Amino acid sequence: MRPENQSSVSHFLLRGLPIRPEQQGAFFALFLAMYLTTVLGNLLLILLIRLDARLHTPMYFFLSHLACSDISLSSVTVPKMLLNMQTQDQSIPYAGCVTQMYFFIVFTALDNFLLTSMAYDRYVAICHPLHYMTIMRKGLCFLLVTGSWLLSCASALSHTLLFAQLSFCDENAIPHFFCDLGALLKLSCSDTSLNELLIFTVGLASITLPLICILISYGRIGATILKVPSTKDICKALSTCGSHLTVVSLYYGTIIWLYLFPSSNTSSDNNIIASVMYTVVTPMLNPFIYSLRNRDMKGALEKLINRATVLCHDVRSSL
Repeated sequence: MRPENQSSVSHFLLRGLPIRPEQQGAFFALFLAMYLTTVLGNLLLILLIRLDARLHTPMYFFLSHLACSDISLSSVTVPKMLLNMQTQDQSIPYAGCVTQMYFFIVFTALDNFLLTSMAYDRYVAICHPLHYMTIMRKGLCFLLVTGSWLLSCASALSHTLLFAQLSFCDENAIPHFFCDLGALLKLSCSDTSLNELLIFTVGLASITLPLICILISYGRIGATILKVPSTKDICKALSTCGSHLTVVSLYYGTIIWLYLFPSSNTSSDNNIIASVMYTVVTPMLNPFIYSLRNRDMKGALEKLINRATVLCHDVRSSL
């Protein structure tokens, strides 16, 4: 991907989080706990959806893919950050940096498209309940998920191929805890105007348009709910999309803060904090948001616990 005469940089240095050396141990334990919670929580979510037949619906189908994407998004950045904190080795090879950047873009875009698909699912469920199963048929669900993956990979590939054409001279220190495309472009000694144009164009397609679609979906949901005379029916309708709306607010709120209100601080500390929010915190919270107020998820979890209890009892009895 990178001809030898194009760049003298064989590796980059990840400066990591803006924390003091004496705080490294505490932050290492904190982020390790958050990462393990993210992985285990989302794996449990996928397992529950897989095992419980009541959860074999379009909404939970999209949710299982979102959980898989959240695990992957955190796994792209957090393990390397933890390794750097533990070993004090900040270096990452050029190829490793490009690979990390590629998969980070893939799973960030994938989250956007999946959240949009889930918003459409909620729109159909509330605004067209009688035709829900006809509209949200299995073929359409697979098509939406497949399209989300293809668009995400195409977006990441376009950025990666154009990035591979850039040259890097002497500066190789990235003021971030992962290989962020924006931070990398600032280190290049080539003309990055085409890269910036691509970021704007693809960002419009993979972030702004999905957000607009989500807002339109919830605008129509809100208009439909206001026509419902029963307070009980209104509460029921709100409960079906409350978890998704919470996740959307957390995810897009952080991205809007990061990209529409960039930090003027040269160290970009605010940008790093915002990145931690949507790469570490939000994926960790998603399983709790979707399960704590969801009766079906609670029922599936209780069923799984009962199965495990019976299995343990049978094993002990056989011993």
